[in-house]
Amino acid sequence: MSGLITGTVKWFNDEKGFGFISREGESDVFVHFRAINGTGRRSLQEGQQVTFEVTQGQKGPQADNVTVVS
Repeated sequence: MSGLITGTVKWFNDEKGFGFISREGESDVFVHFRAINGTGRRSLQEGQQVTFEVTQGQKGPQADNVTVVS
C-alpha cells in the first residue's frame, strides 16, 4: 500500500509511545511515536486529524510518515 491517507487518532498512550489511528471503511492502524513527523517529544492527541502512509510492520499494517493536519 502507498499514498497518503487521512485518519483520526483513536487513542495514543504518551507513556508507552504508541496508539491507533482509525480510517474510514478500513481497520485501525497501529502508530508508534517514531513514525510521527516533528522534533522533540512526538505525541498525538485523541481526535486529531492526521495524514499518514500504511506500511507493513512486524505485526501487521502500521502508520508511517504521520503528520498532524492543522
